[in-house]
Amino acid sequence: MEQPLTQRADQPLRPRSRHRVRPRGKRHIMPKQTQQQTQDQPTSPADVPVPEPRPTEAPKADATTMKEQKATGPKPADASNRLNQEKSRPEPSAPEQSTEMENEPEPPAAVPIPTQRPDTAEPEVEPPAVAPKPPEKPVDDNKMMPDPRSAQLPADKMPEEEVACRERLKALGVEFEEHKAEHDAKIGCSIPYPIILKTLGKSISIGSGTELNCRMAEAAARFAADVVRPAVKAEFGADLKVINQASAYVCRPRHGGGKLSEHAFGNALDIASFTLSDGRTIGIGPAPPEKDGKFLNTVRKAACGPFKTVLGPGSDPDHALHFHFDLEPRRNGGTFCH
Repeated sequence: MEQPLTQRADQPLRPRSRHRVRPRGKRHIMPKQTQQQTQDQPTSPADVPVPEPRPTEAPKADATTMKEQKATGPKPADASNRLNQEKSRPEPSAPEQSTEMENEPEPPAAVPIPTQRPDTAEPEVEPPAVAPKPPEKPVDDNKMMPDPRSAQLPADKMPEEEVACRERLKALGVEFEEHKAEHDAKIGCSIPYPIILKTLGKSISIGSGTELNCRMAEAAARFAADVVRPAVKAEFGADLKVINQASAYVCRPRHGGGKLSEHAFGNALDIASFTLSDGRTIGIGPAPPEKDGKFLNTVRKAACGPFKTVLGPGSDPDHALHFHFDLEPRRNGGTFCH
Protein backbone atom coordinates (compact mmCIF):
# COMPACT_ATOMS: atom_id res chain seq x y z
CA MET A 1 0.00 0.00 0.00
CA GLU A 2 1.43 3.33 -1.15
CA GLN A 3 1.95 5.95 1.44
CA PRO A 4 0.54 9.36 0.73
CA LEU A 5 3.15 11.85 -0.30
CA THR A 6 3.37 15.01 1.55
CA GLN A 7 2.93 17.98 -0.74
CA ARG A 8 5.71 20.50 -0.70
CA ALA A 9 4.85 24.09 -0.31
CA ASP A 10 6.67 25.22 -3.43
CA GLN A 11 6.00 22.24 -5.73
CA PRO A 12 2.85 20.29 -6.55
CA LEU A 13 2.72 16.58 -6.05
CA ARG A 14 3.54 14.60 -9.19
CA PRO A 15 1.61 11.42 -9.67
CA ARG A 16 3.28 8.42 -11.29
CA SER A 17 0.95 8.44 -14.20
CA ARG A 18 2.19 9.28 -17.67
CA HIS A 19 0.01 12.31 -17.94
CA ARG A 20 1.24 15.44 -16.41
CA VAL A 21 -1.00 16.88 -13.74
CA ARG A 22 -1.67 20.55 -14.11
CA PRO A 23 -1.20 22.69 -11.07
CA ARG A 24 -4.04 23.55 -8.88
CA GLY A 25 -6.03 26.59 -9.45
CA LYS A 26 -8.23 27.76 -12.18
CA ARG A 27 -8.27 25.48 -15.15
CA HIS A 28 -8.31 26.77 -18.65
CA ILE A 29 -9.52 24.48 -21.31
CA MET A 30 -7.51 25.02 -24.44
CA PRO A 31 -8.94 24.31 -27.81
CA LYS A 32 -8.45 20.84 -29.09
CA GLN A 33 -6.51 21.99 -32.06
CA THR A 34 -4.09 23.89 -29.90
CA GLN A 35 -3.67 20.98 -27.55
CA GLN A 36 -3.10 18.62 -30.43
CA GLN A 37 -0.44 20.86 -31.92
CA THR A 38 1.21 21.12 -28.59
CA GLN A 39 1.25 17.35 -28.10
CA ASP A 40 2.11 16.37 -31.67
CA GLN A 41 4.74 19.01 -32.58
CA PRO A 42 7.93 18.78 -30.64
CA THR A 43 9.49 22.04 -29.66
CA SER A 44 12.30 22.88 -32.04
CA PRO A 45 15.43 24.44 -30.85
CA ALA A 46 14.55 27.60 -32.80
CA ASP A 47 11.26 27.88 -30.87
CA VAL A 48 12.90 27.60 -27.52
CA PRO A 49 12.47 30.98 -25.91
CA VAL A 50 15.72 32.75 -25.13
CA PRO A 51 15.58 33.79 -21.53
CA GLU A 52 15.78 37.53 -21.15
CA PRO A 53 18.75 38.76 -19.15
CA ARG A 54 17.91 39.43 -15.60
CA PRO A 55 18.45 43.01 -14.57
CA THR A 56 21.29 43.41 -12.16
CA GLU A 57 19.34 45.79 -10.03
CA ALA A 58 16.07 43.90 -9.88
CA PRO A 59 14.16 44.45 -6.61
CA LYS A 60 13.83 41.69 -4.10
CA ALA A 61 10.10 41.71 -4.54
CA ASP A 62 10.51 40.12 -7.97
CA ALA A 63 12.21 37.11 -6.43
CA THR A 64 9.31 36.64 -4.05
CA THR A 65 6.84 36.91 -6.87
CA MET A 66 8.71 34.29 -8.88
CA LYS A 67 8.60 31.89 -5.95
CA GLU A 68 4.88 32.34 -5.69
CA GLN A 69 4.52 31.69 -9.40
CA LYS A 70 6.51 28.49 -9.06
CA ALA A 71 4.26 27.42 -6.18
CA THR A 72 1.05 28.21 -7.92
CA GLY A 73 2.27 27.56 -11.48
CA PRO A 74 1.87 29.81 -14.45
CA LYS A 75 -1.48 31.12 -15.25
CA PRO A 76 -3.24 29.42 -18.14
CA ALA A 77 -3.67 32.70 -19.97
CA ASP A 78 0.01 33.49 -19.66
CA ALA A 79 1.03 30.10 -20.99
CA SER A 80 -1.22 30.51 -24.00
CA ASN A 81 0.14 33.98 -24.74
CA ARG A 82 3.71 32.80 -24.40
CA LEU A 83 3.05 29.90 -26.75
CA ASN A 84 1.64 32.26 -29.34
CA GLN A 85 4.60 34.62 -28.93
CA GLU A 86 7.05 31.75 -29.36
CA LYS A 87 5.37 30.68 -32.61
CA SER A 88 5.34 34.20 -34.02
CA ARG A 89 8.94 34.98 -33.03
CA PRO A 90 11.24 35.04 -36.10
CA GLU A 91 14.23 32.82 -36.39
CA PRO A 92 17.39 34.26 -34.97
CA SER A 93 19.49 35.97 -37.61
CA ALA A 94 23.15 36.78 -37.78
CA PRO A 95 24.23 39.05 -35.01
CA GLU A 96 24.22 42.67 -35.98
CA GLN A 97 27.45 44.50 -36.13
CA SER A 98 28.29 46.86 -33.42
CA THR A 99 26.93 50.32 -33.82
CA GLU A 100 30.32 51.71 -33.06
CA MET A 101 31.81 49.92 -36.07
CA GLU A 102 29.03 51.15 -38.36
CA ASN A 103 29.41 54.74 -37.26
CA GLU A 104 33.21 54.77 -37.39
CA PRO A 105 34.29 56.94 -40.36
CA GLU A 106 36.61 55.45 -42.92
CA PRO A 107 40.08 56.97 -43.05
CA PRO A 108 40.53 59.41 -45.96
CA ALA A 109 42.71 58.42 -48.90
CA ALA A 110 45.01 61.42 -48.34
CA VAL A 111 45.62 63.44 -45.26
CA PRO A 112 43.91 66.79 -45.80
CA ILE A 113 46.08 69.88 -45.47
CA PRO A 114 44.62 72.24 -42.92
CA THR A 115 43.53 75.55 -44.32
CA GLN A 116 45.61 78.44 -43.13
CA ARG A 117 43.84 80.64 -40.70
CA PRO A 118 42.91 84.02 -42.09
CA ASP A 119 44.39 85.85 -39.15
CA THR A 120 47.82 84.22 -39.70
CA ALA A 121 47.90 84.30 -43.48
CA GLU A 122 50.61 86.49 -44.91
CA PRO A 123 49.43 89.18 -47.27
CA GLU A 124 50.32 88.59 -50.88
CA VAL A 125 52.89 91.00 -52.20
CA GLU A 126 52.38 91.98 -55.77
CA PRO A 127 55.55 91.99 -57.86
CA PRO A 128 56.65 95.40 -59.03
CA ALA A 129 55.87 96.39 -62.56
CA VAL A 130 59.57 96.82 -63.32
CA ALA A 131 62.16 94.58 -61.70
CA PRO A 132 64.54 96.70 -59.63
CA LYS A 133 68.12 96.75 -60.83
CA PRO A 134 70.69 95.46 -58.37
CA PRO A 135 72.84 98.22 -56.95
CA GLU A 136 76.18 98.61 -58.58
CA LYS A 137 79.03 97.31 -56.51
CA PRO A 138 81.32 100.13 -55.51
CA VAL A 139 84.98 99.75 -56.19
CA ASP A 140 86.56 98.70 -52.96
CA ASP A 141 90.10 100.02 -53.05
CA ASN A 142 90.81 98.37 -49.71
CA LYS A 143 90.81 94.96 -51.40
CA MET A 144 93.68 96.02 -53.66
CA MET A 145 96.90 94.36 -52.61
CA PRO A 146 99.35 97.04 -51.48
CA ASP A 147 102.46 97.67 -53.55
CA PRO A 148 105.53 99.34 -52.06
CA ARG A 149 106.05 101.27 -55.28
CA SER A 150 102.79 103.17 -54.63
CA ALA A 151 104.53 105.15 -51.87
CA GLN A 152 107.45 106.29 -54.01
CA LEU A 153 107.68 110.06 -54.41
CA PRO A 154 110.34 112.19 -56.13
CA ALA A 155 113.12 113.58 -54.00
CA ASP A 156 114.49 117.08 -54.18
CA LYS A 157 117.43 115.75 -56.18
CA MET A 158 117.25 112.96 -58.80
CA PRO A 159 118.94 109.75 -57.61
CA GLU A 160 122.19 108.69 -59.24
CA GLU A 161 120.67 105.58 -60.81
CA GLU A 162 118.08 107.69 -62.65
CA VAL A 163 120.82 109.99 -63.95
CA ALA A 164 122.87 107.01 -65.15
CA CYS A 165 119.84 105.50 -66.93
CA ARG A 166 119.33 108.67 -68.91
CA GLU A 167 122.97 108.68 -69.98
CA ARG A 168 122.60 105.18 -71.38
CA LEU A 169 119.48 106.19 -73.34
CA LYS A 170 121.38 109.03 -74.98
CA ALA A 171 124.18 106.66 -75.93
CA LEU A 172 121.63 104.43 -77.71
CA GLY A 173 120.35 107.39 -79.68
CA VAL A 174 117.03 107.48 -77.81
CA GLU A 175 115.25 110.81 -77.85
CA PHE A 176 113.12 111.60 -74.80
CA GLU A 177 111.97 114.39 -72.57
CA GLU A 178 111.40 114.65 -68.85
CA HIS A 179 107.91 114.58 -67.38
CA LYS A 180 106.55 115.56 -64.00
CA ALA A 181 106.05 112.86 -61.40
CA GLU A 182 102.92 110.71 -61.54
CA HIS A 183 101.24 109.87 -58.23
CA ASP A 184 97.68 108.83 -57.38
CA ALA A 185 97.36 108.09 -53.69
CA LYS A 186 93.78 106.77 -54.05
CA ILE A 187 94.57 104.08 -56.61
CA GLY A 188 98.28 103.69 -55.89
CA CYS A 189 99.80 104.63 -59.24
CA SER A 190 103.25 106.20 -59.09
CA ILE A 191 106.23 107.12 -61.33
CA PRO A 192 108.63 109.39 -59.44
CA TYR A 193 110.85 110.19 -62.50
CA PRO A 194 108.94 109.48 -65.74
CA ILE A 195 110.13 110.21 -69.27
CA ILE A 196 108.28 110.43 -72.58
CA LEU A 197 109.94 108.65 -75.49
CA LYS A 198 110.08 110.10 -78.98
CA THR A 199 112.34 107.48 -80.56
CA LEU A 200 113.81 104.12 -79.55
CA GLY A 201 117.12 104.71 -81.26
CA LYS A 202 118.52 105.70 -84.62
CA SER A 203 115.67 105.91 -87.14
CA ILE A 204 113.24 103.87 -84.90
CA SER A 205 110.19 105.90 -83.94
CA ILE A 206 107.52 105.07 -81.39
CA GLY A 207 104.00 106.30 -81.02
CA SER A 208 103.37 109.57 -79.26
CA GLY A 209 102.60 109.72 -75.58
CA THR A 210 104.82 106.81 -74.63
CA GLU A 211 105.34 107.59 -70.93
CA LEU A 212 107.53 105.09 -69.09
CA ASN A 213 109.99 104.92 -66.25
CA CYS A 214 113.59 105.13 -67.39
CA ARG A 215 114.43 101.50 -66.73
CA MET A 216 111.51 100.26 -68.89
CA ALA A 217 112.36 102.75 -71.63
CA GLU A 218 115.96 101.47 -71.75
CA ALA A 219 114.77 97.84 -71.97
CA ALA A 220 112.44 98.72 -74.87
CA ALA A 221 115.21 100.62 -76.73
CA ARG A 222 117.70 97.78 -76.38
CA PHE A 223 115.12 95.16 -77.45
CA ALA A 224 114.24 97.19 -80.56
CA ALA A 225 117.90 97.57 -81.55
CA ASP A 226 119.10 94.07 -80.64
CA VAL A 227 116.07 91.86 -81.58
CA VAL A 228 113.37 93.55 -83.65
CA ARG A 229 115.56 95.35 -86.21
CA PRO A 230 117.67 92.25 -87.08
CA ALA A 231 114.50 90.08 -87.35
CA VAL A 232 112.91 92.54 -89.79
CA LYS A 233 115.97 92.54 -92.02
CA ALA A 234 116.24 88.76 -91.95
CA GLU A 235 112.57 88.09 -92.74
CA PHE A 236 111.57 90.99 -94.99
CA GLY A 237 114.85 92.50 -96.23
CA ALA A 238 113.82 95.92 -94.95
CA ASP A 239 114.54 98.17 -92.02
CA LEU A 240 112.40 98.80 -88.92
CA LYS A 241 110.88 102.25 -89.04
CA VAL A 242 108.14 102.49 -86.33
CA ILE A 243 107.04 100.51 -83.31
CA ASN A 244 103.38 101.42 -82.79
CA GLN A 245 102.60 101.27 -79.09
CA ALA A 246 99.07 100.55 -77.81
CA SER A 247 99.58 101.48 -74.18
CA ALA A 248 102.28 102.74 -71.85
CA TYR A 249 101.56 104.47 -68.52
CA VAL A 250 97.89 103.98 -67.48
CA CYS A 251 96.76 104.37 -63.89
CA ARG A 252 94.58 101.25 -63.43
CA PRO A 253 94.46 97.86 -61.75
CA ARG A 254 94.86 94.63 -63.64
CA HIS A 255 91.94 93.16 -65.50
CA GLY A 256 90.07 91.17 -62.87
CA GLY A 257 91.31 93.39 -60.05
CA GLY A 258 93.21 92.38 -56.95
CA LYS A 259 96.48 93.99 -58.00
CA LEU A 260 97.73 97.08 -59.76
CA SER A 261 98.81 96.73 -63.36
CA GLU A 262 102.44 97.28 -64.28
CA HIS A 263 101.15 100.06 -66.48
CA ALA A 264 100.32 101.96 -63.27
CA PHE A 265 104.08 102.31 -62.61
CA GLY A 266 105.17 103.01 -66.21
CA ASN A 267 106.74 99.57 -66.16
CA ALA A 268 104.90 98.01 -69.16
CA LEU A 269 104.62 98.58 -72.91
CA ASP A 270 101.96 97.22 -75.27
CA ILE A 271 102.91 96.93 -78.97
CA ALA A 272 100.15 96.75 -81.59
CA SER A 273 102.20 96.60 -84.85
CA PHE A 274 105.49 97.19 -86.60
CA THR A 275 105.95 99.42 -89.62
CA LEU A 276 108.83 98.70 -92.05
CA SER A 277 110.85 101.06 -94.19
CA ASP A 278 109.06 99.80 -97.34
CA GLY A 279 105.72 100.88 -95.88
CA ARG A 280 104.58 97.38 -94.88
CA THR A 281 102.76 97.06 -91.52
CA ILE A 282 102.88 93.81 -89.60
CA GLY A 283 99.92 93.72 -87.28
CA ILE A 284 99.66 91.51 -84.21
CA GLY A 285 96.64 89.24 -84.19
CA PRO A 286 95.46 85.66 -83.66
CA ALA A 287 95.85 84.57 -87.32
CA PRO A 288 98.48 86.59 -89.18
CA PRO A 289 99.83 85.61 -92.63
CA GLU A 290 102.43 82.88 -92.59
CA LYS A 291 105.45 85.13 -93.15
CA ASP A 292 104.24 87.74 -90.65
CA GLY A 293 103.49 84.98 -88.15
CA LYS A 294 107.01 83.64 -88.39
CA PHE A 295 108.45 87.09 -87.69
CA LEU A 296 106.07 87.71 -84.76
CA ASN A 297 106.91 84.34 -83.18
CA THR A 298 110.61 85.16 -83.37
CA VAL A 299 110.08 88.51 -81.62
CA ARG A 300 107.78 87.02 -78.97
CA LYS A 301 110.14 84.21 -78.02
CA ALA A 302 113.15 86.54 -77.89
CA ALA A 303 111.26 88.93 -75.55
CA CYS A 304 111.10 86.32 -72.77
CA GLY A 305 114.20 87.19 -70.77
CA PRO A 306 114.78 90.87 -71.46
CA PHE A 307 111.20 91.30 -70.14
CA LYS A 308 109.80 89.46 -67.12
CA THR A 309 106.26 89.14 -68.51
CA VAL A 310 105.39 88.39 -72.14
CA LEU A 311 101.75 88.02 -73.26
CA GLY A 312 100.03 88.06 -76.64
CA PRO A 313 97.43 86.33 -78.83
CA GLY A 314 96.37 83.07 -77.20
CA SER A 315 97.25 84.18 -73.67
CA ASP A 316 93.80 85.63 -72.92
CA PRO A 317 91.16 87.73 -74.72
CA ASP A 318 92.67 90.99 -73.38
CA HIS A 319 95.92 90.39 -75.26
CA ALA A 320 94.57 89.02 -78.52
CA LEU A 321 95.67 92.03 -80.61
CA HIS A 322 98.94 93.15 -79.05
CA PHE A 323 102.11 92.10 -77.26
CA HIS A 324 102.45 92.97 -73.61
CA PHE A 325 106.00 93.39 -72.26
CA ASP A 326 106.80 94.44 -68.69
CA LEU A 327 109.52 94.33 -66.03
CA GLU A 328 107.41 93.17 -63.09
CA PRO A 329 109.72 92.29 -60.22
CA ARG A 330 109.43 88.56 -59.62
CA ARG A 331 110.98 86.30 -57.03
CA ASN A 332 114.49 85.19 -58.01
CA GLY A 333 114.22 87.11 -61.30
CA GLY A 334 111.70 84.67 -62.74
CA THR A 335 109.69 85.25 -65.92
CA PHE A 336 106.11 84.59 -67.07
CA CYS A 337 105.85 84.05 -70.83
CA HIS A 338 102.58 82.76 -72.26
